[in-house]
This record gives sequence, C-alpha cells and structure tokens, in this order.
Amino acid sequence: MAVDMSMPILIVDDYKTMLRIIRNLLKQLGFNTVDEAADGSAALAKMRTREYGLVISDWNMEPMTGFQLLKEVRADDSLKATPFIMITAESKTDNVVAAKKEGVNNYIVKPFNAATLKTKISAVLGDF
Repeated sequence: MAVDMSMPILIVDDYKTMLRIIRNLLKQLGFNTVDEAADGSAALAKMRTREYGLVISDWNMEPMTGFQLLKEVRADDSLKATPFIMITAESKTDNVVAAKKEGVNNYIVKPFNAATLKTKISAVLGDF
C-alpha cells in the first residue's frame, strides 16, 4: 500500500527550531500537510479535532512530555491506532523499552537527517 503523501502529520516539540527542522525534512521527503504543537497537551487537543496519519513527538517537553502524550493517545480508543514516532536526544535503553511498552511505533535519536527520518517513517507506514 502506498503512503498517502497528503496525509496530515503532527509534529510535537517545545523547541521552535526543532519544529522547523522536522517540517523541512518532511517537506524534502514530500509531505506538505504538517501541523505543529508545542507540547503534549496541545498535541492531544489537535488530535481530538483532526485525524493524523502520523505523530512525530519529542520526548522531553513541559508540561506534558511526549511519553505522556503517547500514553494518552494509546489509552484513547479514537486515537490509539495513530502511528507514533518518538524523538529524543537521549538513547537510554530504559526510555526505548518504556516507549515500546506503551506502543510507540518507532524511535529516532537526535541528531538525525532526512534519510534517517525516511527510513523510520517507511518502517512505520511502508515505503514511499
């Protein structure tokens, strides 16, 4: 099944520069429908008003972390099927294991480039 390049993607990060970088990488890959949220609670609010084909979220944010967002999404029947990729600066095994246990689809460690992002998205959604 081909990946719908027009599907909306939600990127979540409290660091504006990181949002811009991820948006630009997604654009390079051909995704143009990208929404942004500055933390987990803002992301959750957006997810309840629009269906996203993918969520790419940073781990460390205040007041709601990406990990808390993941748990909320997986606990919500209307959102739990949403593909979810977690981004973090720390490659702690405990974090990876915890995120996997909560149902994260994939994991990216910063810094990363368009090729890494494409590989991780392909692993979750299929080749594009």
